[in-house]
Amino acid sequence: MRILQLSWEYPPLVYGGLGRHVHALAEAQAAAGHEVTVLTQHVEGAAYDEVVAGVRVVRVPYDPPLIPRDDLLAWVSGLNHPIARAGLRLADELLPQVVHAHDWLMCQAGTTLKEALDLPLVATMHATEAGRHQGWLPGPLSKAIHTTEWWLTFEARRVITCSQHMSDEVVRLFDLPPDKVDVVPGGIDLDRWSVPAERVRAARDRFAGAGPLIVFAGRLEWEKGVHTLLDAMPRLRRRFPGVRLVIAGQGTHADDLRALAVRRRLGRSVQWAGFLAEDELAALAAAADCALIPSIYEPFGLVALEAAAAGTPLVVADTGGLREFVEHGVTGLRFAAGDVAALADAITAVLSDELLARRLSRSARQVLQRDYAWSGIAERTTKIYEQAVREEWALQAGLSARAERPLRVVLREGNQFTGQLS
Repeated sequence: MRILQLSWEYPPLVYGGLGRHVHALAEAQAAAGHEVTVLTQHVEGAAYDEVVAGVRVVRVPYDPPLIPRDDLLAWVSGLNHPIARAGLRLADELLPQVVHAHDWLMCQAGTTLKEALDLPLVATMHATEAGRHQGWLPGPLSKAIHTTEWWLTFEARRVITCSQHMSDEVVRLFDLPPDKVDVVPGGIDLDRWSVPAERVRAARDRFAGAGPLIVFAGRLEWEKGVHTLLDAMPRLRRRFPGVRLVIAGQGTHADDLRALAVRRRLGRSVQWAGFLAEDELAALAAAADCALIPSIYEPFGLVALEAAAAGTPLVVADTGGLREFVEHGVTGLRFAAGDVAALADAITAVLSDELLARRLSRSARQVLQRDYAWSGIAERTTKIYEQAVREEWALQAGLSARAERPLRVVLREGNQFTGQLS
């Protein structure tokens, strides 16, 4: 199949789980024999057009005027226009059969290519703005993102979510027919997360002191719950003298979280590693005694799969897609999101019981081998493309029979957006 994927992040630019997801999915599809092209933004030092692991990656320079990412809506619009033009320019060469847009940031380019090329559009919703804010939209920017998410899900022939939790969320938020949404989790390449012993020792020497090592990896945003972890650290220090916490990641709340660590007088017990490349992150995870995911909101939790692949026992918040992978007491321990005492107790259980820790990590890795291989994820995703193509053909055949073409219109009623064909 000839596949055109649109993503605002792709290696070497990887900000979070979305970029790693698209990267692994595209390479797995190429390995299965499909022709895969990814359109993404250009970053300094990267090739504009190259083939990597069978995937053609076209990195598009940003349109002037250059807009700071602080003005997010304008920045996204300035990125979508050149990506859409690149797709149109390459269409006769690529002859894509489907367009796959990842998240609202690729909505404009995705809908443009869908209509201009008469192709089915498949959209993956990796998260929602309302979900990030616990069900409400705090300001104009959030409302604009929310309506763009609605627009993308309306225009898409099929919508993919990474968990049943996310499926229920997008159906409710955007009033979608449940049978339009498919659940396909993220996957994991176990080989990439198998770390040689000498690198594990080096990471342990670099980050751990005399006590146990706890790791958090992810974006430093409020919904990731790092503040809950920092609030729990004084209790953990009393229980485990010498305990170290390494926080790997970056984000808009980094300064606030550092200030919180100072107020909690955590000192050298917390280390801020910043963004780590995948091989560095794998070594750090493998060296840790516990990987913690304290998210307030988590559609899926790819970092949980990555830590489990490295053989690290998991402690996660009982929220969103995390509970679909982490079965309490089997593949990890769960605690109520935001509950400082429960978080500390769950970590205590793992750090104080070596047999429990080993059993949890062993069971989690077995589940990964069975259910989360990228080859299987790619196959399931490609079947959704095929369904989208069949549905598009059926629609076009019906329109041809009536000798008319639908006019897509968007109606606004109060603050509610609805779409219809007329």
